Amino acid sequence: MPRLQRIMAAGFPQHVIQRGNNREACFFAEADYVTYLHWLERAARTYRVAIHAYVLMTNHVHLLVTPGLEGGVSRMMQYLGRHYVQYVNKTYRRSGTLWERRFHASVLESETYLLTLQRFIELNPVRKGLVKAPEQYRWSSASDHLGPTGDSLIVDHDAYLRLGASGDDRAGAYAALMREPLGEQALSQIRSAARQGCALGSDGFKDHIEIQLGRRVRLARPGRKPKEVDTPGAQQALGLVARAGARPLILALLSLVPLLSQEGKRHSEGRTVRETPL
Repeated sequence: MPRLQRIMAAGFPQHVIQRGNNREACFFAEADYVTYLHWLERAARTYRVAIHAYVLMTNHVHLLVTPGLEGGVSRMMQYLGRHYVQYVNKTYRRSGTLWERRFHASVLESETYLLTLQRFIELNPVRKGLVKAPEQYRWSSASDHLGPTGDSLIVDHDAYLRLGASGDDRAGAYAALMREPLGEQALSQIRSAARQGCALGSDGFKDHIEIQLGRRVRLARPGRKPKEVDTPGAQQALGLVARAGARPLILALLSLVPLLSQEGKRHSEGRTVRETPL
């Protein structure tokens, strides 16, 4: 499956997924979750990354974050991975890699998808059948949004803050959203964007990001690329076209390309026959 290069620009919310190597466990005891969150908070503060939501599952992690500095997410994940892996290897007397070599990340349109993605992350334990209500799972940010205490590593995004004037108002509005099931289309879009590294949002949002960053944020449409001319004489003819810049000469030279291609093919076949040992 092709994957785009990560977007490193600051200010764009991102969905980050990190999985255990070969999808094996990366948390083995309660202390492991506590330790991971400790290093996550320190890494986020060090590299100025706002953590909006998270869930720690047995063999993978979901994060919803916004970097304040270019490259902040990658630096945060490197710092976090290094310290947490050292802890796990020392605690369980193991060696080698713990995580997949590359974490997945996709940028998203906050106005349309941020709260949808936040719900996707915090409902993960419910979809897996681990709990009946998201706030019952200890190792996610659901309780921070459904019953906020103010003592958390979470930095609420503006999309969440606009749900109400007070913490109780926001928690009530968000609880109503959490009761609405996520459709299969939304689930598929979120998973596909994260897996491929594509932007999650409207076509207008993707156009805006591509213009602003000067790079693609979606996969190219499938289809065969035009066949390049690469036969003896053809490249020389095209070079003359570029230098001439005159329409009549362009048309004349382009008409010679098929003939040059055929001549090059006969030349190549003849050379192949002569070079074949008897």
